[in-house]
Amino acid sequence: MKSCTGFIGLIALVYFLLGLGTPAFSEGLELVELLVKNLGITTQQAEGGAGSIFNAAKQDMGVEDFKKVTTAMPEVEPLMAAAPKIEKSSGTLGGISSMLSEDTGSLGKMADLYDSFSQLGLSKDMVGEFIPLISDYAKSKGGETVSNLLKTALQ
Repeated sequence: MKSCTGFIGLIALVYFLLGLGTPAFSEGLELVELLVKNLGITTQQAEGGAGSIFNAAKQDMGVEDFKKVTTAMPEVEPLMAAAPKIEKSSGTLGGISSMLSEDTGSLGKMADLYDSFSQLGLSKDMVGEFIPLISDYAKSKGGETVSNLLKTALQ
């Protein structure tokens, strides 16, 4: 009887330890899964699109505000790394993006987003579909404050 109890305890310990690793893995995928499910896009498009939006938001946020976002949503920085690199001198959108981002702030930011989404095979209209989903997700993770920081930065 003692060996059976020990065996059950060992199994419970293994499940407990495996359970600790699961939330961190699935937590980082929640936003990506939300985007894939709601927008009918690939995982790569969801990661790159979300990362592009976070990169754009970071441009207009202070360090402390952006830290609030990354604290509430630790998956932000890996997603930013998944965003396509914007080549300022290539293609029509890249050329427009280059000209706009130097002088006009939010227009340049949007041109960069459109260029990034284009590289992912997404239309520019998809930017407008990503932002509300990301804002709602941010609200669920970091409350109204984090959601408002992102919304303000993306205006």
